[in-house]
Amino acid sequence: PRLVRTILFSAALVVPQTPYRSRSVFQTSTRIRSSTISAIDSSSSTALQSSSNNDFVPLKKGSTVALVTPMNPDGSLDLPSLRTILRHHVASQTDGLCILGTTGEATTLTMEERRIVLELAVEEVKDKIPILVGCGTINPTSVKEQTLQAIDLGCDAALIVTPYYVKPPQRALIKHFTDVADLGMPVVCYNVPGRSGIDMSDETVRICSEHKNIVGIKDATGDLSRVPHLREICGDDFLMYSGDDGTSAQFVLDGGDGGISVTANIAPQRMHDMMKAAIAKDSNKVKELNDPLDILHNRIFCESNPIPTKYALMKMGMMPSDMARPPLCQLDTEYHSFIEEALKSNGLI
Repeated sequence: PRLVRTILFSAALVVPQTPYRSRSVFQTSTRIRSSTISAIDSSSSTALQSSSNNDFVPLKKGSTVALVTPMNPDGSLDLPSLRTILRHHVASQTDGLCILGTTGEATTLTMEERRIVLELAVEEVKDKIPILVGCGTINPTSVKEQTLQAIDLGCDAALIVTPYYVKPPQRALIKHFTDVADLGMPVVCYNVPGRSGIDMSDETVRICSEHKNIVGIKDATGDLSRVPHLREICGDDFLMYSGDDGTSAQFVLDGGDGGISVTANIAPQRMHDMMKAAIAKDSNKVKELNDPLDILHNRIFCESNPIPTKYALMKMGMMPSDMARPPLCQLDTEYHSFIEEALKSNGLI
């Protein structure tokens, strides 16, 4: 009932921090908000101490797609196309589904639209592909509300971006991430300074990694020099995903675990195969698979993401419209041939 949901949500916003509860609690309560909240041990508000991650981590290494949200020409949700795309990723061995992130135009969706999209995703891929839900906004209350919704609907983990525009100090970033992690859902931090205006320091990542529910990071800095150091200070069980398609192969060869990829919308099987080779440290195979993808990695960012990717998917017949909601728009016609050439070079059209 809606009243019960409201009461439970209000309770969740005032629960004290408890960094150390077992992930097995979340495993048994993914669809029951009250169980998740009652499982929160309010006896401790101490500083982070434990570095024992991954008692239960539903996410996988490899290629996680940063999924688009198909729209009809009038801007409404195109659910049949979303269903088609989800099934395509199951068939293409995509290792993870990152839904309602930047590529999914999450900032333009209402809570009801988020519910509709997530319910369809759970229906189509639950127990086939882990579901990582973008729950990051500038408002901590909204972040918690979206995370609790993801728990209710049976999703697997939450992707939380650094709060954009306001540029919080590092100590505030730590509190932002740990407050969400205290809700009981596995959390992947998202560091994308090019969009948010704030960069998580390596030390901030290390401190966050000590929280039992903060299981990984999406690093979209493109700075490969940070990968070995983050691996050293965060441990082998802390998941490290590249958020930069152009450097993702080397990111994994240098010690990362996979990528959260825009390119995987267009070439999911190839991204899965390439990431599998990178995890196996087969650099020759990685080069063989990744070199043809370079043109896609580059050209799908000729305008703001996901504008070019939506055009590419429309040209591939995956959805009938490349509509992107305002403040975005459809791809400028001067780039149509630019994207089509990249698709043709990879045999995708």
